[in-house]
Amino acid sequence: MTEAQAGAGVPDGWQRLWMPERLAYIKGEGKGDGCAFCAIAAMDDEEGLVVARGKYVYVVLNLYPYNSGHVMVVPYRHVASYLDLDTGETAELAEFTKSAMRALVAASGAQGFNLGMNQGSVAGAGIAAHLHQHVVPRWGGDANFMPIVARTKVLPQLLADTRQLLADAWPD
Repeated sequence: MTEAQAGAGVPDGWQRLWMPERLAYIKGEGKGDGCAFCAIAAMDDEEGLVVARGKYVYVVLNLYPYNSGHVMVVPYRHVASYLDLDTGETAELAEFTKSAMRALVAASGAQGFNLGMNQGSVAGAGIAAHLHQHVVPRWGGDANFMPIVARTKVLPQLLADTRQLLADAWPD
């Protein structure tokens, strides 16, 4: 039987993993006045978790991934809307999305993908001022009991290790 703990609420049978660092993300702390994507573009690949770079876009691991290998394709130019991309940026964003998918299949055997852009904060964009395309790898059974029953997401690899695997698998 679960004992009540003062200040912890009523026992309800749920296991909880406390992640107080997540609150900083939710509250937008540490974002500063600058753009995270513009700052990442200026970092070296390992520090910024950049997987690959092109002329107009780069690919970076998501710090708050839905699945291992969740990357974003980001234009260097600071634009908010897909409509603001020029022809070269649009073409390279599409090609790098395909290359990210190929690298994820090669590095981790991804069986499917969720691709998407959230345009504007009302559409769910965490960084609405700088366009980015999500590439989320999927596998059969990746939505197992942990997120459904235990309300927990298991990521089996450190981001730096995932970045290296994808960089090594990036198609030339």
